[in-house]
Amino acid sequence: MQKINAISGFLIKILSSQKLAAVLMTLLLLLTFLGTLEQVDHGLFAVQKAYFESWFLVHEIGPVPIPLPGGLLCMSLFGLNLLVGGLVRFRLKPSNLGIFIIHIGMAIMLASGLVKLYISDDGHLTLFEEEESNEFVSYHYWELAIFESGISGPVKEYLIPGEDFLHLGSGKSRVFVDSDLPFQVELSNFLANCKPRFEDSDLQAISPEIEGWALEELPMEVAAERNIAGLVATVIETAGETSSSGLLYGRSDIAPWSFQAGGRSWALALRHRRFSMPFTIRLDDFHKEDHPGIEMARSFRSDVTKFESGREQKIRIQMNEPLRDGGLVLFQSGWGPSNAPPGARLYTVLSVVRNPSDHWPLYSCIVIGAGMLIAFIQKLLKYAQRQARLREEGPE
Repeated sequence: MQKINAISGFLIKILSSQKLAAVLMTLLLLLTFLGTLEQVDHGLFAVQKAYFESWFLVHEIGPVPIPLPGGLLCMSLFGLNLLVGGLVRFRLKPSNLGIFIIHIGMAIMLASGLVKLYISDDGHLTLFEEEESNEFVSYHYWELAIFESGISGPVKEYLIPGEDFLHLGSGKSRVFVDSDLPFQVELSNFLANCKPRFEDSDLQAISPEIEGWALEELPMEVAAERNIAGLVATVIETAGETSSSGLLYGRSDIAPWSFQAGGRSWALALRHRRFSMPFTIRLDDFHKEDHPGIEMARSFRSDVTKFESGREQKIRIQMNEPLRDGGLVLFQSGWGPSNAPPGARLYTVLSVVRNPSDHWPLYSCIVIGAGMLIAFIQKLLKYAQRQARLREEGPE
């Protein structure tokens, strides 16, 4: 028991030390510096995953690999250091109330980052005037939608999330089964960035050739949202007979692959993941104002109508004036097409973030500010009391 107590005491001493906090902050500064440099060649999304949302990473300086703790590990240890040193071992007294409150505010800030990492969703909502939608689309993540085609009314979709097939590279496959479907779907030959190409004798097939077409693998783009994925799908009827195979390309949501199974028409679409919203947004008017004499936007805004529970609300979304509702934030981020001639029909791009901890950083700053104010007042009162006591004692 004494040995266990000694070990636990040693761990608590290490985890609560200011030296550990200083080391972790130095490592976070180093990761920020290295990640900023890597962003030039690998893009923001890839660097964010590799350097800041990982437990460990290997940074290469020339031919020399350097193992480093990832941002997630550093922030987890930093949060543990704050919890153990600032809230558990810290002896709360009236004289250090402000410092204790500051630590609580810092803990809220770290918790908001953790919630943002694991629970939030982000994407975009792209609309032409008079178009409306109640869902937004991810920039980076994929899904496979299976649905019955050629029917009127609401269509039920069967979804396969991207994490279930992103690892199915060359030579790997996986069969997906749903009791409501009269067929099974085998997925294989996933490519993170590719384009369809008509095969000829001079070029070796990149993926299995289907009706003269194959998928050609392309280098990964620095801007991750420009990568268009692709894979091979094989439909197997429940009786065990292979029905057909097709190439699924990341733009197949425009013209999905159709096939017959169980006497009905079905379709498969590889598309960016979609997220539903608790309301519908309709774009009423998009306005863009250019700089004088040049075709460069000086400002642009979207006048929209929000439909929710039978109510309508007119809202203007523009720079620094987002729409916040139901844990969602919609802010003006772009427009297109960029090469549109004067008078052409334009569309708006609204970036959408679903983040339950959206206001937590604000609450954190308020708590930290209150703690700093209390600590300052306490120090000021102590100083005033000390000066008053010195004046009462008089010169020696």
